Amino acid sequence: MAEKRDYYEVLGLTKEASADDIKKAYRKLAKENHPDLHPGDKACEERFKEINEAYEILSDPDKKARYDQYGAAAFDPSSGFGGGGAGFGDFGDIINDIFGGGFGGFGDIFGGGGGGGARQANAPRKGESIRTNVSISFEEAAFGCKKDVTVARIEQCPDCKGTGCAPGTTPEVCPDCHGTGAVRTTQRTPFGMVQSSAPCQKCRGTGKIIHQPCPSCKGMGSVRRQHKINVTIPAGIDDGQTVSVRGQGNAGANGGPDGDLLVYIIVRPHARFDRDGANVILEQEIPYAQAVLGGDIEVPTLDGNVKLSIPEGTQTGSVFRMRGKGIPYLRGSGRGDQFVSVKVGVPKNLTASQKELLRQFAASMGDEISESHSSGGIFGKKKK
Repeated sequence: MAEKRDYYEVLGLTKEASADDIKKAYRKLAKENHPDLHPGDKACEERFKEINEAYEILSDPDKKARYDQYGAAAFDPSSGFGGGGAGFGDFGDIINDIFGGGFGGFGDIFGGGGGGGARQANAPRKGESIRTNVSISFEEAAFGCKKDVTVARIEQCPDCKGTGCAPGTTPEVCPDCHGTGAVRTTQRTPFGMVQSSAPCQKCRGTGKIIHQPCPSCKGMGSVRRQHKINVTIPAGIDDGQTVSVRGQGNAGANGGPDGDLLVYIIVRPHARFDRDGANVILEQEIPYAQAVLGGDIEVPTLDGNVKLSIPEGTQTGSVFRMRGKGIPYLRGSGRGDQFVSVKVGVPKNLTASQKELLRQFAASMGDEISESHSSGGIFGKKKK
């Protein structure tokens, strides 16, 4: 396997990072390096793939634990770990490897039965999930949509049907482990005769030896191919949430089910609307005279322009609620509301006659108006 950068380094973290730290770092880096924001930038595309790969491992507690102990080799089929474990069938085999299957029955306690590694090597295994991101608009998040995403997934080689052998040939059962994928040894210790189990070195834990590898998959039994998948994004989805598509991940092993495709949602900001859960927030400027006199105004909503009644004397900062004009609830019926925060626009560049009318209005209200003059500035004479 090609040398990989440390996954913690990829996300800018240390091994002490919490699950929240890992999620926050991934979210930030995924947004910064998303290919949609850097079209044609191959280096950015590679960074994006590396970030997704790092998050796929570190966000899964079991995979993270294996990575912390064995590094990237824990997921390399050619390393002897089988690509999906710590090189032993289960914890019982690790105990057996330390103390032996004949010491205290650890294999039976942990379900290994002294030969868990042998059975685990050929047991059906679910394929790993794969991750990708998709960028959608504010409206698409509100009402749902369908998006095509292109992902590279591992699938069974169509030429050898997953056997890894060239057409017309079959694999040889490993003579060392007899097809179990593990070998057992017995040694004398101060505690008596002790048995231990380890992956077979001759077949690398697969239980079979391929003499004529399939030319298409080089004996791996699987190939990586690009697939375009249509993903249904539900109404009400929010930025940072994930949509799971069953069975569209990497192929399972030994007849196991395929993994899932996990689509991370990035919602692009809207020019006018903000979001608070299922509610939509809008700041709307209204003319000064409209604020004073009241009346109906038109405001934008997700459903188009809608009339909103403004009472007389409306002040800047007043908030009006439009029921049912928000975002559909993700898991349930109904919609949130839209809240309109009003900002009163103060007129500028008035004509002389408009200013005189305002002076008359102020005088009728008993207000004193202090106007600026070239000689006195804002501290000129007061006029009623």
